Amino acid sequence: MKTLCKAFIVSALSLLFLTNASAQLKLNKKAQAEFDRINAENLQLRQRSDSLKALIDIYLATIDSLSTEAQDPYEAEFELSDSLLHKWYLMHHSYNVAEFDIEGERFSSDVSDEVFVQRLSDMNSFIPIPFNETVKKYCILYSEKMPAKMSVIMGNCMYYWPIFDEILSHYDLPLELKALVIVESMMSPTATSRVGAKGLWQFMYGTARGYGMRIDSFMDERMDPVTSTLGAARYLKNAYSLFGDWYLAIASYNCGAGNVNKAIRRSGGKRAFWDIYDYLPRETRGYVPAFIGALYATHYYKEYNIVPTPSAIAVPVDTFHINRNLHFQQLEEVVGVPSNLVADLNPAYLHKIIPGDSNTCVLRLPMTYTNAFIDAGDSLYMHKRDSLLDPVHIKKIADGLVGNGNRIVYKVKSGDVLGKIANRYGVSVSQLKQWNGLKNNNIRIGQKLIIYTRKG
Repeated sequence: MKTLCKAFIVSALSLLFLTNASAQLKLNKKAQAEFDRINAENLQLRQRSDSLKALIDIYLATIDSLSTEAQDPYEAEFELSDSLLHKWYLMHHSYNVAEFDIEGERFSSDVSDEVFVQRLSDMNSFIPIPFNETVKKYCILYSEKMPAKMSVIMGNCMYYWPIFDEILSHYDLPLELKALVIVESMMSPTATSRVGAKGLWQFMYGTARGYGMRIDSFMDERMDPVTSTLGAARYLKNAYSLFGDWYLAIASYNCGAGNVNKAIRRSGGKRAFWDIYDYLPRETRGYVPAFIGALYATHYYKEYNIVPTPSAIAVPVDTFHINRNLHFQQLEEVVGVPSNLVADLNPAYLHKIIPGDSNTCVLRLPMTYTNAFIDAGDSLYMHKRDSLLDPVHIKKIADGLVGNGNRIVYKVKSGDVLGKIANRYGVSVSQLKQWNGLKNNNIRIGQKLIIYTRKG
């Protein structure tokens, strides 16, 4: 009887074990199915996230096209996160680089195609340089058609090149990119385009503020060679990350990432500059070969008998942090450095006043004046302070009641609003209202507005 009971108990336990094992197996299968379902959903979510990120990138890249078309499609400026730089067409006419239509022009040169090809190859550029008829025309333009301009440019390179090289190297960017400054501004830190782009790298007001540049009644850091180059380097690095091609990044610097993306789509998805060439805006088609032409000229200017014009600013400089208001005339009369040289080395200050009272500011002086500056001490700041730094005058500058350069009269056109006009000329809406006695933002077609804009 005991044996029978024991057998029954063993059988019952075995049955219970099998039942539990079966249930556990079903549970495991159910859990595995649920796990697989969750994995599949996660994969779909990741794919949707990647697609959404791509759409966001495209949206950010095309903001430039939308915003500039709303302003003026003929004078569109570059944007990636804001509005940036003006067009090659405007550079042609604003800075008189060429008085002709380069795209339809035929140039002749004593230099053979074989020599051009060899010279371009010998440059050992990190950015591969092709040779074609368009590139050849721009090489001839910069090296043969404007020797006087290139002479001044090469003189200024003695000062600006080391600044550009250091910053581009810091961002791990090709040093060849510094030639863009020749295309943009002819190496002039105070250059101003007709759409309000300023400085060596021709930043628009909104983009410059987006890159942290200070722009107010006292100073405009778009004209500071260091600050503006830092902004340009960050932009170019972002553009290269977006396109993965230096020529597309350079093209986007001119016409905007949105226009480059449109050209890529219209070409059927091709992603090389010369493959999308015909789909780009007309002025951008010339911008990249202009960059190559400018780069070529800086390498071979001696072969064209171009002699750099000596530049007063091509001297070793010391940098000082200024924490009190300081006038250029104080520097001239106490330290002995000519105020025009101070202005050339510190082009961002609009009224020959360094506004150190509000924020720490940078002052660059030739090293030959370093000891005199240090020895002057407090006497420098006290010299003629009441007349040169009159608080009433300082207040007027701060309130935008004092013009900071070239006085122009602007005639309001259809579609104009104060914000658009202010952005175009790199001033604020409040300044426009103060200069013209406006109590509100209302303006009418044909109305004339006084604007003070820095002369390029």
